[in-house]
Amino acid sequence: MKTIALIIFILVYIVMIGFPKFRLYAAGAAAVLFVILGIVPVSGLVGILNFNVLLMLTGMMLTVWFFIESGMPMKIADILLDHSANVCAVTIYLSLFAGIISAFIDNVATVLMIAPVGLAIAKKLKVSPVPMIISIAVSSNLQGAATLVGDTTSILLGSYAHMTFTDFFFMNGKPGIFWAVELGAAATIPIMMFLFRDMKQPVKSEGNTKVENYFPSAALLLTIIVLIIASFFKNRPEMTNGIVCITFGLACIVHSALTKHGLDSVKKAVKEVDYQTLLLLASLFVVVAGVSEVGIIDDIASLFVKFGGKNYFLLYTLIVWGSVAVSAFVDNIPYVTAMLPVIAGISRMMGIDPNLLFFGLLTGSTLGGNITPVGASANITGCGILRKNGYEVSNKDFMRISVPFTLTAVTVGYLFLWIFWH
Repeated sequence: MKTIALIIFILVYIVMIGFPKFRLYAAGAAAVLFVILGIVPVSGLVGILNFNVLLMLTGMMLTVWFFIESGMPMKIADILLDHSANVCAVTIYLSLFAGIISAFIDNVATVLMIAPVGLAIAKKLKVSPVPMIISIAVSSNLQGAATLVGDTTSILLGSYAHMTFTDFFFMNGKPGIFWAVELGAAATIPIMMFLFRDMKQPVKSEGNTKVENYFPSAALLLTIIVLIIASFFKNRPEMTNGIVCITFGLACIVHSALTKHGLDSVKKAVKEVDYQTLLLLASLFVVVAGVSEVGIIDDIASLFVKFGGKNYFLLYTLIVWGSVAVSAFVDNIPYVTAMLPVIAGISRMMGIDPNLLFFGLLTGSTLGGNITPVGASANITGCGILRKNGYEVSNKDFMRISVPFTLTAVTVGYLFLWIFWH
């Protein structure tokens, strides 16, 4: 049965890597096969499907949609534009702004919020928007690892390792991954200043965006506050974070239904939920549980230990930079889902604290996706926006910005985590 499970697992990943459009079908088919073959018992599906993660994502998707529709992101962007001296400065400001937002909401949603501002500026000044949109995309992808709710991979890690919102800031008396990510982001500023040194055209905001509804902004802020407060309760129910996020998402729906926008905005919000990602995650939960059940995860853990030996630093290095290499071409959601139990197995075998390796995995897999245009959903979204506006992005154009950006951020985070956690 192990051989069959391994073959199915490999085939699924080949399809997801080579044919991204069919990744949901591949993962779904594998999950069904695992159940039919008895690798994953039907009676265990409720426990395998991580409803806490699924509810968190659904709730955040709903709240973020209403947040975007309210106009608040554009309002904040206007303020940033008023304080920018030239195109180089506004590119850096918009990138950092995208990163700050992305620390708390989905990366793709962040790109969709900020990219239109960059396009408008580029159109006004008759310059190419390509550098600006790429910077926004890679910055949003970088900062997604900073908090528990910033990215799907962060949510997966938090749920698997039972980490709280505050654990991403401070954990066991040590600085969490938030500080590693922020230092990495700060280190990219001089990189962007060098890359965009010739973009000196002056720029200013045209008009003042009107925020039509402040409720979504309050809901998003309260979601974060409640998650922080809940993290202090050690014996809280497993579903706490999911319930918090879905509650505020539903509150936005109810509020919208009672306002002048009525049911039309509610229908749009429900329609815009990324059901494919939710179904993909649910399928991957089953697939990973199946390969773990037959012992494949333990075998992979043994290989890492074999190559890393007893050298903790070498093992940590392999996980960080190996994750960078893999995530440059493979979607990091299935990769992280598969690797979390691998790292847990490695830690058990070596008798070490898994948290450094967990943070290393998240650093490498999240930031590594920035290297290529297809390595992260935010990058794909950014390139898609440019394509719709008549700009084709070559690998060379993308990697001219993404490679120095990524290598700088990963190196800083990699060293920071080792210094404080080994």
